[in-house]
Amino acid sequence: MKTEVKKLDSNKREINIEVSGDIVKNKFDDVFNQISKEAKVAGFRPGHAPRDILEQKYSSHAHELVMKELIPQLYNQAIDKEGLEVIELPSISEVKLDRTALSFKAQVEVSPEIPLKNYKGIKVNYKKIEVSPEAIKRNIDSLKEARKIDVVPNVVTQVDSHRHPEETPQKDTTFGIDDSFAKSLGYPNLAEFEKAMEKQIYIQEENLQRQRIEKEIIESITNGLDFKLPQSMVNRQLQDLVRQAKLDLVLKGSPREKIEEQEKTITGQLEPEARSQVKIYLVLSAIAKRENIAIDDHMPRNVMEFLLKEANWIESSE
Repeated sequence: MKTEVKKLDSNKREINIEVSGDIVKNKFDDVFNQISKEAKVAGFRPGHAPRDILEQKYSSHAHELVMKELIPQLYNQAIDKEGLEVIELPSISEVKLDRTALSFKAQVEVSPEIPLKNYKGIKVNYKKIEVSPEAIKRNIDSLKEARKIDVVPNVVTQVDSHRHPEETPQKDTTFGIDDSFAKSLGYPNLAEFEKAMEKQIYIQEENLQRQRIEKEIIESITNGLDFKLPQSMVNRQLQDLVRQAKLDLVLKGSPREKIEEQEKTITGQLEPEARSQVKIYLVLSAIAKRENIAIDDHMPRNVMEFLLKEANWIESSE
């Protein structure tokens, strides 16, 4: 098989593929054997019609079958041979086939070459997380106020419609921060409730800090990188974002007609986010390849864990 790759732009390639000899001849033999088993030719039992009669009657069909079977096979061999990382289905053109040779062109979109910056030793500023008694108290007070609000509607629904409000017995909605309050929330006593609240606040602060650090690392590895994004990837990501946005609007009760009217506006608003997500994914993929990290559904998380492990952690006093 002969292959020749022509660079059309930074992300597109045109592959000229040619094959001749036994590969094509043998494929035609296989196809006509298959046709012979299924063809109904007057005067002959299935599988016994002469080849020349089959060729006269089924030549066009045989050509279609040969192309259908050989082109995908040869295309896959070609991209493996040329080491191309294709990210979109090919556009096939200029197909030429006779009984001894097949040639065609395949235009493909490939992953761009990304000029990675130094991604090891990124400075990460972190703060030791401590939960103060004041923070615990604030959260408990907020919960207490929320429970007061929840109780009020229940009290109102108990008002007899035939009474004036001032005649209605008022229910005491005062909550004390004590063991009884803790038990009402499913804890044996106030001390255990405060411990649980402290743990919850710690986890929340830890998650916020982790999100901030990961965002800063992403900015560090992507800022200043200039490369052309594959439009097919941007389009797919944008379609997913728009689909999710429309679903969110449906769940909020927006009429479908109104959502369809807004689709163009939604698409325009989400395109920058789609481009950003594709850029981040490609940079993480490039790091994964360099560090021999598997390119699978877990790749973004695995690369981020690698970057965190290789980062320069600096404790902040603020």
